[in-house]
Amino acid sequence: MPREIGEKVVSTNRKARHDYLIEETYEAGMVLSGTEVKSLRAGRASLVDGYAFIENGEIWLDAVHIQEYVAGTWTNHPPRRKRKLLMHKQEIIKISHKTKEGGYTLVPLRLYFKNGNAKVEIAVAKGKKEYDKRQTLRERQDKRESDRAISARNNLGD
Repeated sequence: MPREIGEKVVSTNRKARHDYLIEETYEAGMVLSGTEVKSLRAGRASLVDGYAFIENGEIWLDAVHIQEYVAGTWTNHPPRRKRKLLMHKQEIIKISHKTKEGGYTLVPLRLYFKNGNAKVEIAVAKGKKEYDKRQTLRERQDKRESDRAISARNNLGD
C-alpha cells in the first residue's frame, strides 16, 4: 500500500509554457537516491534550467536542481546531476522520432509525487519566437479585458 494517495506537486516550470509551444506531454518515473527523495518531499527542487535528452535508447533528465538534503551527511547527492527517467520503450522511440524532426526539444513541466512515487511530466516542445511570445501575452490580456467588461456589465444589471 502506498504511503500517500493522490498527487502532490513539488515543482512546476511555468516559464516553459511561456518559452515553448507544447506539443505532447508524457509522464515518467525517476531513478533517485534516498536523499533526493527526502529533499523532494521537503519541496526543494527547481526545474528552471532543466531539459531531457535521449541517449542510447534511454531518456535522461539533466540540469534539474534538487537541493541537498539538510540532514544528509557524506551520503548526500550532487544537486545537479543526470537522472534516468523510466518510460516504456515504445514511448521513448516515439519521442526520439519527434525530436529528430528538428526544432523540437524535451522540457520538464512538473515534478510531483503520484501515489508515493516521484514522477516528472516532460513535454515535446518547440521554441517560440519573440513575436509569438508577444502575441500570446496580447491574447491573454485581451481575454482578461473582455472578461472584466462582461462581468462589469453583468454587475450593473443587478
